[in-house]
Amino acid sequence: MKLDRKEILSALESISIAGEGKNMVESGAVQNVITFGDEVVVDLLLTTPAMHIKKRAEVDIIKVIHEKIYDKAKVKVNIKVEAPEKPQIKGKSIPGISNIIAVSSGKGGVGKSTITANLAVTLANMGFKVGVLDADIYGPSMPIMFDVEKSKPISVDVDGKSKMKPITSYGVEILSIGFFTSPDQAVIWRGPMAAKALNQMIFDADWGELDFMLVDLPPGTGDIHLSIMQSLPITGAVVVSTPQAVALADAKKGVAMFQNESINVPVLGIIENMAYFTPEELPNNKYYIFGKEGAKNLAEDLNVPFLGEVPIVQSIREAGDYGRPAALQTASAVQTAFETLARSVVEETVRRNDNLPPTEAIKITTMAGCSAVKK
Repeated sequence: MKLDRKEILSALESISIAGEGKNMVESGAVQNVITFGDEVVVDLLLTTPAMHIKKRAEVDIIKVIHEKIYDKAKVKVNIKVEAPEKPQIKGKSIPGISNIIAVSSGKGGVGKSTITANLAVTLANMGFKVGVLDADIYGPSMPIMFDVEKSKPISVDVDGKSKMKPITSYGVEILSIGFFTSPDQAVIWRGPMAAKALNQMIFDADWGELDFMLVDLPPGTGDIHLSIMQSLPITGAVVVSTPQAVALADAKKGVAMFQNESINVPVLGIIENMAYFTPEELPNNKYYIFGKEGAKNLAEDLNVPFLGEVPIVQSIREAGDYGRPAALQTASAVQTAFETLARSVVEETVRRNDNLPPTEAIKITTMAGCSAVKK
């Protein structure tokens, strides 16, 4: 029996690839159909390497030809996979930015974003040019902490190219996905979409000259972290933790991520947040609610610097909620604590730049360097 190619194509229009709306002929998955008497060869192009999808497509093709065309046809299906490239951030440096500091935490709720915001304004008050990239795509908080929730970055022309102008607040340049979504809108994105958004905020923005860019990472050790480190030559990482054991366990994993051989980002040190509580009526008393010196001991165990501690102070929370970082409170214990942290970060950055070669973006990308901070 001689099989008819047009009849076979018509029969294949009744099949669709798993996860696709169009039938396999309309979608272009069927590349070619060749007949030789009672033999038929179908060349199929798929966009996923998943074995179960490939097997299902092969079985469906054979079944429909046997049922609709000829039950004794000898069917061969050749499957080729060409997965589309994921939108990755390409590894390159940003002209004018001297040092890129990743602020990380293994666990959520330890105050990482609060530390980032207060560290940023403190560095700015010390005379440094500072920017903050809010890389917490799913839970951006910088617009609230800097009281710029209703702000929208404008477009500016830079050398003939249209770029986003970061929002400036308290002397800090800020970009966040929160500027582009409504407060009650959940960001429901897969990794590639999040990477694309980060790509735009990093490379399609007019950051200008910065001594420090602080990157507020989401909690954990996931896809966003890899995207950032594939994108940028991170000068160093700061890990934030509370003293309690459950937070320290995750902080240890965070340090291990940066020290992984394939990542190799220098860890500038660990910061202990919510270290102790001192009531106003008992100024000489310290109550270690979450444990005593847990992050400091972890830093010693891991042989990384301990950058300092921040106590539990109600005004830190209130200031973050009202959009005026607590480190701006002049002549306060909070300001002193953050000034100590900022000096430690600067000192460790200088030491890192003096003693280590420029950081390389994750090895699948290109090498790029960062210049040292000037004292």
